Amino acid sequence: MSSPVKRARRPSGGRDALLETAVGEFIDRGYDATSMEDLSRAAGITKSSFYHHFAGKEALLRAALERAVDGLFGVLDLPEARTGSPAERLRTIVAAQVGVLMAELPYVTLLLRVRGNTETERWALERRRAFDGAVRALVSEAVDAGEVRSDVDPALAARLLSGTINSIVEWYRPGRPGTATLPQDVVRAAFTGIVPAP
Repeated sequence: MSSPVKRARRPSGGRDALLETAVGEFIDRGYDATSMEDLSRAAGITKSSFYHHFAGKEALLRAALERAVDGLFGVLDLPEARTGSPAERLRTIVAAQVGVLMAELPYVTLLLRVRGNTETERWALERRRAFDGAVRALVSEAVDAGEVRSDVDPALAARLLSGTINSIVEWYRPGRPGTATLPQDVVRAAFTGIVPAP
Protein backbone atom coordinates (compact mmCIF):
# COMPACT_ATOMS: atom_id res chain seq x y z
CA MET A 1 0.00 0.00 0.00
CA SER A 2 1.42 3.41 -0.93
CA SER A 3 2.43 5.73 1.91
CA PRO A 4 0.76 9.15 2.12
CA VAL A 5 4.06 10.68 3.30
CA LYS A 6 4.94 13.42 0.84
CA ARG A 7 8.27 13.33 -0.93
CA ALA A 8 9.95 14.59 -4.05
CA ARG A 9 9.35 12.23 -6.97
CA ARG A 10 11.51 13.92 -9.57
CA PRO A 11 14.26 15.77 -7.74
CA SER A 12 16.84 17.88 -9.51
CA GLY A 13 19.51 15.51 -8.27
CA GLY A 14 20.54 17.42 -5.18
CA ARG A 15 21.55 15.40 -2.13
CA ASP A 16 18.59 16.48 0.04
CA ALA A 17 16.04 15.76 -2.69
CA LEU A 18 17.56 12.34 -3.36
CA LEU A 19 17.50 11.54 0.34
CA GLU A 20 13.85 12.56 0.56
CA THR A 21 12.99 10.32 -2.38
CA ALA A 22 14.91 7.40 -0.87
CA VAL A 23 13.15 7.77 2.47
CA GLY A 24 9.77 7.67 0.73
CA GLU A 25 10.75 4.51 -1.13
CA PHE A 26 12.06 2.87 2.05
CA ILE A 27 8.77 3.63 3.79
CA ASP A 28 6.66 2.39 0.86
CA ARG A 29 8.62 -0.74 -0.01
CA GLY A 30 10.59 -1.50 3.14
CA TYR A 31 14.33 -0.94 3.26
CA ASP A 32 15.30 -4.54 2.45
CA ALA A 33 12.97 -4.72 -0.56
CA THR A 34 14.18 -1.43 -2.08
CA SER A 35 16.99 -1.65 -4.62
CA MET A 36 19.22 1.09 -5.97
CA GLU A 37 17.43 0.56 -9.27
CA ASP A 38 14.12 1.32 -7.53
CA LEU A 39 15.64 4.45 -6.02
CA SER A 40 17.13 5.74 -9.27
CA ARG A 41 13.84 5.10 -11.09
CA ALA A 42 11.87 6.99 -8.41
CA ALA A 43 14.35 9.87 -8.56
CA GLY A 44 14.36 9.96 -12.34
CA ILE A 45 18.15 9.71 -12.55
CA THR A 46 20.71 7.03 -13.33
CA LYS A 47 22.22 4.81 -10.67
CA SER A 48 25.62 6.36 -11.31
CA SER A 49 24.16 9.81 -10.59
CA PHE A 50 22.81 8.48 -7.29
CA TYR A 51 26.23 7.09 -6.41
CA HIS A 52 27.72 10.51 -7.02
CA HIS A 53 25.92 11.67 -3.86
CA PHE A 54 25.70 8.51 -1.73
CA ALA A 55 27.97 5.46 -1.52
CA GLY A 56 24.99 3.13 -1.57
CA LYS A 57 21.69 2.17 -0.01
CA GLU A 58 23.06 1.84 3.53
CA ALA A 59 24.61 5.31 3.31
CA LEU A 60 21.19 6.68 2.37
CA LEU A 61 19.61 4.90 5.32
CA ARG A 62 22.28 6.19 7.69
CA ALA A 63 21.84 9.79 6.51
CA ALA A 64 18.07 9.56 6.91
CA LEU A 65 18.19 8.00 10.36
CA GLU A 66 20.86 10.44 11.55
CA ARG A 67 18.54 13.28 10.62
CA ALA A 68 15.75 11.84 12.78
CA VAL A 69 18.04 10.92 15.68
CA ASP A 70 19.77 14.31 15.66
CA GLY A 71 16.37 15.98 15.85
CA LEU A 72 15.35 13.92 18.87
CA PHE A 73 18.59 14.43 20.77
CA GLY A 74 18.47 18.13 19.95
CA VAL A 75 15.31 18.20 22.06
CA LEU A 76 17.26 17.05 25.12
CA ASP A 77 19.76 19.88 24.61
CA LEU A 78 17.17 22.67 24.60
CA PRO A 79 17.80 25.12 27.47
CA GLU A 80 14.22 24.60 28.69
CA ALA A 81 14.81 20.83 28.75
CA ARG A 82 17.85 21.24 31.00
CA THR A 83 16.57 23.67 33.61
CA GLY A 84 13.49 23.95 35.78
CA SER A 85 11.50 21.30 37.59
CA PRO A 86 11.44 17.73 36.23
CA ALA A 87 7.79 18.10 35.16
CA GLU A 88 8.49 21.40 33.36
CA ARG A 89 11.44 19.82 31.55
CA LEU A 90 9.31 16.81 30.65
CA ARG A 91 6.59 19.04 29.18
CA THR A 92 9.21 20.83 27.11
CA ILE A 93 10.62 17.56 25.82
CA VAL A 94 7.21 16.14 24.91
CA ALA A 95 6.18 19.29 23.02
CA ALA A 96 9.53 19.54 21.24
CA GLN A 97 9.52 15.84 20.36
CA VAL A 98 6.12 16.28 18.70
CA GLY A 99 7.55 19.31 16.89
CA VAL A 100 10.45 17.24 15.55
CA LEU A 101 8.04 14.57 14.38
CA MET A 102 5.97 17.16 12.56
CA ALA A 103 8.99 18.82 10.94
CA GLU A 104 10.78 15.58 10.01
CA LEU A 105 7.80 13.30 9.46
CA PRO A 106 9.25 10.94 6.80
CA TYR A 107 12.56 10.60 8.65
CA VAL A 108 10.99 9.90 12.04
CA THR A 109 8.54 7.48 10.39
CA LEU A 110 11.49 5.57 8.94
CA LEU A 111 13.26 5.59 12.32
CA LEU A 112 10.21 4.07 13.98
CA ARG A 113 10.04 1.29 11.37
CA VAL A 114 13.60 -0.02 11.47
CA ARG A 115 13.94 -3.56 12.80
CA GLY A 116 17.67 -4.00 13.37
CA ASN A 117 18.49 -6.00 10.25
CA THR A 118 21.59 -3.96 9.37
CA GLU A 119 24.40 -2.30 11.30
CA THR A 120 22.81 1.10 10.66
CA GLU A 121 19.42 -0.06 11.89
CA ARG A 122 20.99 -1.50 15.04
CA TRP A 123 22.74 1.82 15.64
CA ALA A 124 19.42 3.66 15.24
CA LEU A 125 17.64 1.31 17.66
CA GLU A 126 20.41 1.84 20.21
CA ARG A 127 20.04 5.63 19.89
CA ARG A 128 16.26 5.33 20.28
CA ARG A 129 16.77 3.31 23.45
CA ALA A 130 19.17 5.96 24.77
CA PHE A 131 16.61 8.71 24.09
CA ASP A 132 13.84 6.71 25.72
CA GLY A 133 16.13 6.07 28.69
CA ALA A 134 16.69 9.80 29.16
CA VAL A 135 12.93 10.40 29.17
CA ARG A 136 12.38 7.51 31.58
CA ALA A 137 14.99 8.95 33.97
CA LEU A 138 13.27 12.33 33.86
CA VAL A 139 9.89 10.74 34.60
CA SER A 140 11.49 9.09 37.63
CA GLU A 141 12.80 12.48 38.76
CA ALA A 142 9.31 13.94 38.39
CA VAL A 143 7.84 11.10 40.48
CA ASP A 144 10.48 11.62 43.19
CA ALA A 145 9.68 15.34 43.19
CA GLY A 146 5.97 14.60 43.65
CA GLU A 147 5.12 16.17 40.27
CA VAL A 148 3.93 12.98 38.59
CA ARG A 149 1.66 10.30 40.06
CA SER A 150 3.66 7.85 42.12
CA ASP A 151 1.16 5.03 41.59
CA VAL A 152 2.21 4.69 37.94
CA ASP A 153 5.53 2.98 37.27
CA PRO A 154 7.93 5.53 35.71
CA ALA A 155 8.99 3.06 33.01
CA LEU A 156 5.34 2.48 32.08
CA ALA A 157 4.61 6.21 32.11
CA ALA A 158 7.59 6.83 29.82
CA ARG A 159 6.43 4.07 27.45
CA LEU A 160 2.92 5.52 27.35
CA LEU A 161 4.30 8.98 26.54
CA SER A 162 6.51 7.52 23.83
CA GLY A 163 3.66 5.48 22.38
CA THR A 164 1.36 8.49 22.30
CA ILE A 165 3.93 10.62 20.51
CA ASN A 166 5.13 7.94 18.09
CA SER A 167 1.57 7.03 17.05
CA ILE A 168 1.26 10.49 15.52
CA VAL A 169 3.24 9.35 12.45
CA GLU A 170 0.31 7.13 11.50
CA TRP A 171 -2.15 9.96 11.03
CA TYR A 172 -0.46 13.37 11.06
CA ARG A 173 -0.21 15.13 7.71
CA PRO A 174 1.10 18.70 7.31
CA GLY A 175 -1.71 21.19 6.95
CA ARG A 176 -4.40 18.88 8.30
CA PRO A 177 -7.02 20.95 10.17
CA GLY A 178 -6.64 20.97 13.93
CA THR A 179 -2.92 20.18 14.02
CA ALA A 180 -1.47 23.70 14.26
CA THR A 181 -1.29 23.42 18.06
CA LEU A 182 -0.50 19.71 18.15
CA PRO A 183 2.60 19.90 20.42
CA GLN A 184 0.69 21.83 23.08
CA ASP A 185 -2.38 19.63 22.67
CA VAL A 186 -0.32 16.47 23.25
CA VAL A 187 1.27 18.00 26.36
CA ARG A 188 -2.14 18.99 27.70
CA ALA A 189 -3.61 15.54 27.07
CA ALA A 190 -0.59 13.76 28.54
CA PHE A 191 -0.37 15.83 31.70
CA THR A 192 -3.97 16.77 32.45
CA GLY A 193 -5.98 14.23 30.46
CA ILE A 194 -8.82 14.75 28.01
CA VAL A 195 -11.70 14.38 30.48
CA PRO A 196 -12.37 17.40 32.71
CA ALA A 197 -12.10 16.87 36.44
CA PRO A 198 -15.50 16.45 38.15
